[in-house]
Amino acid sequence: MQEELAWATDGLLPLERQLHEAARQNNVGRMQELIGRRVNTRARNHVGRVALHWAAGAGHEQAVRLLLEHEAAVDEEDAEGNTALHLAAGRGHMAVLQRLVDIGLDLEEQNVEGLTALHAAAGGSHPDCVQLLLRAGSTVNALTQGLGGGAKPTVTAFPTGRWTESHTPQKNLSCLHYAALSGSEDVSRVLIHAGGCTNVVDHQGASPLHLAVRHNFPALVRLLINSDSDLNTMDNRQQTPLHLAAEHAWQDIAEMLLIAGVDLNLRDKQGKTALAVAARSNHVSLVDMIIKADRFYRWEKDHPSDLSGKSLSFKQDHRQETQQLRSVLWRLASRYLQPREWKKLAYSWEFTEAHVYAIEQQWTGTRSYQEHGHRMLLIWLHGMATAGENPSKALFEGLVAIGRRDLAGKSVFCWASSQELGGPHWNAAGLSKGCSDKNAVMLALGLPDSYP
Repeated sequence: MQEELAWATDGLLPLERQLHEAARQNNVGRMQELIGRRVNTRARNHVGRVALHWAAGAGHEQAVRLLLEHEAAVDEEDAEGNTALHLAAGRGHMAVLQRLVDIGLDLEEQNVEGLTALHAAAGGSHPDCVQLLLRAGSTVNALTQGLGGGAKPTVTAFPTGRWTESHTPQKNLSCLHYAALSGSEDVSRVLIHAGGCTNVVDHQGASPLHLAVRHNFPALVRLLINSDSDLNTMDNRQQTPLHLAAEHAWQDIAEMLLIAGVDLNLRDKQGKTALAVAARSNHVSLVDMIIKADRFYRWEKDHPSDLSGKSLSFKQDHRQETQQLRSVLWRLASRYLQPREWKKLAYSWEFTEAHVYAIEQQWTGTRSYQEHGHRMLLIWLHGMATAGENPSKALFEGLVAIGRRDLAGKSVFCWASSQELGGPHWNAAGLSKGCSDKNAVMLALGLPDSYP
């Protein structure tokens, strides 16, 4: 119902129209005068609104009190089933809501969309109203029982501006679903503290976490993750929250989910994992993040306590301490590795077929292999850093394993001793003298002198 259309006073007598206008404007003096002339306080306009609807929806406590004192029908519903309680809750008018609650109204009364006043307060992002209604006995896990996809939201009940046709209320939405749709972290926290179920799903199989991810509310996603939401729950399309993050390229949210630990093997109805979804959508950074996470999960199984107290990130590495080595890896990928050699190197480091396929889906031309190889090397470096291993030694061994002994025995050493890779780690081994000192190079790489 559009507010302007709802305000139209069709169907009212002249004095009744004036009473509606006075209630809407909190003109208590004029209201008293009209009521003294026995104007009908229950007169309804063409959409079922009475004067109390306007007073409550506008938060005019004086006007509401006056109407209640003169036997206004407190449970009167407009054409969409909204009572004054719905309107006050949806607009966050605490004083009016308290007065309506105090007279003992039915807190579980539903409008035509199946929404209670608690749904309205949650959807309107009003934590104080939510707390008031919960203390008064509203059911925190109540589900809507409305008309479903054909119903449209009432603007007056949900004035946040987030409600569009794509947000049309559906069946079986809990109050926490409505808080998630409006992106309200505060309301969600109140509902969860009161026992709101984080894993309830609507008729489309979507949990509050699905909705928070889909509409890109990172703070709310974090709250739901920390509140033991099921990270791997699937909606009716068999999409997990990570599938949605991958589809929309929400990197911050994706990292939260990946750090929390999700099942990367789950497939949607099209048979695609979250990695495949990101690759298909050409979200390069997300592809690399998911591969890093997958490799980390595999490593973590054998090293469950090695990261205690350490921070974890799957985003692109911009740290100063890795800048020189990252530069060397770019030179390796762009100048020295042949088109298929990056794949050989990837497989020698236990990248999976799915990893390699996801990387090479981002085609940029005949020299794409250079970018592919560089991305693979940066993903590999992330794993080395996470595990606290010597990347130089692993790179040396990897190049030897794919038959590039020339790079392993010469180029890597020269890069290691170059000014580009100068620094405490290399200079301590005496490599500032150049790459001719093989024994010093071996020592820096942690390799035996006899290594071929």
